[in-house]
Amino acid sequence: MTDTLLTPTQLSLRDETRQFVKREVPRQLLLDMDADKVRYPREYIEKLAARNLLGLRFPQEFGGRGLDWSHEVLALEEIGVLGASLACLFSLPSIVGEAINVFGSREQKEKYLKPMLAGNLTVAEALTEPRGGSDFFGATSTAKRDGDVYILNGQKRFIVGAEGADFFMVYARTHPDAKGQKAISAFLVERGPSVEVQHVYGLLGTRGGGTGRVYFRDVRVPAENLIGEENGAFDIFNQMMIPERMTSAGGALGLARAALEIAARYADRRKAFGQKIRDFEGVNFKVAESLTRLDAARALVRETAGIIDRLGNSGYVRRMVSESKKFATETAWSVVNDAMQIMGGIGYTNVYPIERLLRDARLMIIWTGTNEIMNLVIQHEYYRELLASASAARDVESDALNAEAEGEKVYE
Repeated sequence: MTDTLLTPTQLSLRDETRQFVKREVPRQLLLDMDADKVRYPREYIEKLAARNLLGLRFPQEFGGRGLDWSHEVLALEEIGVLGASLACLFSLPSIVGEAINVFGSREQKEKYLKPMLAGNLTVAEALTEPRGGSDFFGATSTAKRDGDVYILNGQKRFIVGAEGADFFMVYARTHPDAKGQKAISAFLVERGPSVEVQHVYGLLGTRGGGTGRVYFRDVRVPAENLIGEENGAFDIFNQMMIPERMTSAGGALGLARAALEIAARYADRRKAFGQKIRDFEGVNFKVAESLTRLDAARALVRETAGIIDRLGNSGYVRRMVSESKKFATETAWSVVNDAMQIMGGIGYTNVYPIERLLRDARLMIIWTGTNEIMNLVIQHEYYRELLASASAARDVESDALNAEAEGEKVYE
């Protein structure tokens, strides 16, 4: 049991979050969100805030608990059993809060971070653009300085939480002549008449989280709402990718665990050919494989959380975060698919929530950077580590009979 490795504080937070999920989130809310009857569950955010479960990693003076990633991933797994929408809404204060806490001014923390963690302000991150997607630094939204304000224009899409957000964290181009990394700035933008949100998407899954398109038309953003330095959003983006991807990884664990538990219980009850279907290798091998994948993903995510707590941010941390997001979300997709296969036709109906979890899991492989982008980051950082210094380990390459044969090792 991995629980034996948890500290008393970690176990307490895990159990506290588990009880919140069990008692404070009504079944009807999940049904209404999936049916698009509820487009943004603000009461859910307020309940989390009332239990002091938002922004766990941030200082207590601003409403957090002063905990670390090793704690937050435990809470994320518990929230994840509710599905992707509620896990994402739980994560948004952690994601946007990261930028404010690390790069923001004292005034920004008092004005935005503190009320956000108290549940008085809700937030969304406005990052993706119609022409952007994975090409983040190709953003075309602009913010032009005009005295003590910036004039913001542009549009963002696929913005989770947009429907109910009181303010947005927005990336925009502030240096029209610079390329990519040196052209973008980050802002805190309050909702107002010049900010239009359209609920335009019929989503396959992950419904009810307020996903929409946001238009910014000559929005006057006070200069003091610039986060960090002008044209300095590259550093903010790199920092933000830690919570972006770790929250996806942690939530995916809970979603996968829920699906596996449903399927395993079903297999222990359902009989065919005179015996429980769990006794057939075609079923019980799927349970074993799913459990192994899930345990491996959980171990990777928890190990990565500890690495972030020790190292902060680095190329190695970015690699491990990308591995965690990739492996945990792909594990969730595989586990939910196997859960549906174990249950057969009934798993494809709305008699069980497996079909909803399957629809939710599919998006996790795409958002916060597709898993193909994760592969790019992983191999890039690995090569940088590998080639930067001589290995202290054994030179296994020389352990071949003809390792020194003249003229054989030709590379060009």
